[in-house]
Amino acid sequence: MTMGLWAIQKQVHCALHRARVGLLALAAASALAACGGSDGGDQAKPLELTILHINDHHSTLESRSKTLKLSAGGASAVDVAVDAGGFPRVTAAISELAAQSPHVLKLHAGDALTGTLYFNRAGADGEADAALMNTVCFDAFTLGNHEFDKGDTGLKGFLDLLRKGTCKTPVLSANVQFGAGSALHATRAAGYVSPSTVVERDGQKIGIVGLTIAQKTKASSSPDADTTFQDETAAAQREIDALRARNVNKIILLSHIGYEYDKQVAARLSGVDVVVGGDSHTLLGPNTLTTTGVGSPAGAYPTRITDKDGKPVCVVQAWEYAQVVGELKVSFNAQGEVTQCTGTPHVLIGDSFTLGGKAATDAEKAAIKASAAATGVLRITTPSAPATAALQPFKDRVAVFNKTQVAVVPQELCSRRVPGGVGSVDYSRSSAACNAEGSVSLRGGDIQQLVAQAYLEVANEKYGGADITLQSGGGVRIPLQGTVTAAQVIQVLPFGNMLFRLDITGQEVKGMLEDGLEAVYGAGGSTGPYPYTGGLRYDVNAKAAFGSRVANIEVRNPATGAWAALDTGKTYKLFVLSFNATGGDGYKTLAAVPAARRLDIGVLDADVFLGYIDKQAKDAATSLPLLQRLPVELYSTRSFAN
Repeated sequence: MTMGLWAIQKQVHCALHRARVGLLALAAASALAACGGSDGGDQAKPLELTILHINDHHSTLESRSKTLKLSAGGASAVDVAVDAGGFPRVTAAISELAAQSPHVLKLHAGDALTGTLYFNRAGADGEADAALMNTVCFDAFTLGNHEFDKGDTGLKGFLDLLRKGTCKTPVLSANVQFGAGSALHATRAAGYVSPSTVVERDGQKIGIVGLTIAQKTKASSSPDADTTFQDETAAAQREIDALRARNVNKIILLSHIGYEYDKQVAARLSGVDVVVGGDSHTLLGPNTLTTTGVGSPAGAYPTRITDKDGKPVCVVQAWEYAQVVGELKVSFNAQGEVTQCTGTPHVLIGDSFTLGGKAATDAEKAAIKASAAATGVLRITTPSAPATAALQPFKDRVAVFNKTQVAVVPQELCSRRVPGGVGSVDYSRSSAACNAEGSVSLRGGDIQQLVAQAYLEVANEKYGGADITLQSGGGVRIPLQGTVTAAQVIQVLPFGNMLFRLDITGQEVKGMLEDGLEAVYGAGGSTGPYPYTGGLRYDVNAKAAFGSRVANIEVRNPATGAWAALDTGKTYKLFVLSFNATGGDGYKTLAAVPAARRLDIGVLDADVFLGYIDKQAKDAATSLPLLQRLPVELYSTRSFAN
């Protein structure tokens, strides 16, 4: 249905509604408000609104190197390394874009927390995130599932930090109900979290309703036991109705429920105009995002759908990890109806470029800048000086933490990508003595296996549980021995992968293992993909054909320690790196798992390993955690033939 037809339908509906309420003045006023009527004044006029938004920055405050495909003056695009993203660039981009529009909203759609060492190793949990968010001064922030990773008490601590500045950003969630004992119950923390907020731009009221993904938050985060989350659609409609009764006829849903679910929920609602979303880390925008190597967009920016009344709704999301600032321009007519929405997902990059390991020449630099501008999405942005200054003390704390001694390793944890090999790539920096050990040749690397076990134990402690885990051998880079610093732990897992949880069948478990072994022993294979697993063991015949290399697969019951044969018809919870979950290292079976069976846990691999180390028994001499080899029965490769 077109916007014009929807407007006619709405007018007819409102006329009938007015007739029903008849002479009851109070009810008539309420009906007029619900139907987008006006109380006079500036409410009854058009509005051009610009919404600047981010989501899922996950404590990613520093910029990162990124390789893009751009023209450096030649006939074809080349690989160009750039400094990309980072919260100081987010602050700068929002400030610059806000200065270009008269009526602006700045929104954050949740999951500010968890994901890098800045979250819990640079001060109080979330302190760095709160400090950087306050350099933007968002008009609203909705609670994501990861805001609950430290329980309700931890969340209140973060919100206390967010409220320390002058911004006083409204924190929203219409579907959270804090338990009686929660630190955020209204009797203890009045006004900390509200279902919605109303702001004014050009004298007109705009309602912003927050939503938090319900089932996922309970299943994979740590809200208090009696803190509950109502159905997202029901909670959103209740709050929209309340706002319309207050004569608010322009309503934004600031949601942390995921792009696909946003579209489903919005289609069931009446009265929503815009959805600014998060949770699914969705990249939206033109095909130039693909051709330049940014990523493959899942849809248009904005995505246009209709609500249950046929009214247009504009849906946006701004990817992940402080890399994109979304700029959505929405036109409302005098009745509060959306007549147009357009926008740009600005991918933030710096102006220093490297080609083939060398700095670009002046001519190349000029050509690259022109090529970036021509994409319409790459935005060269100088980091904000105030935000850079705000970040510096936390960078200093992370640097100090990296030097901190975190464990003692009495016996070398050998790094070996695959069992049985004799080439240097199989050893990956272990000592000659470690490489000569028969157990390493038989079962592979000790440190690789320990990382897989760490994922399993931490997942069962904090992230909704897992039956099995996967870590590819090449993703673990160094052995450990002696007194170990935090920096060395990060060197073990240096790629900054987040962890996913997938629900996969036993048949898919076997397919996953066969994929990994094919990527090693098939044509053109390499040692990196070799599968190390926690809670799972098997026999390997490297000489066999694809599909027949793995046998006697067993799964361990974490409660009893008993091993039992893999049930190909059963569903298992797999904790796995985002890299492998999306098909990296040849894990095609995992890439094919549908979205309904995958969950982005959003925690950093190295931080999970550090969390595991923290829980180990202390060494009597040093009081540091003691990191030791696992019992033989916990190694994933039970026997190996090559």
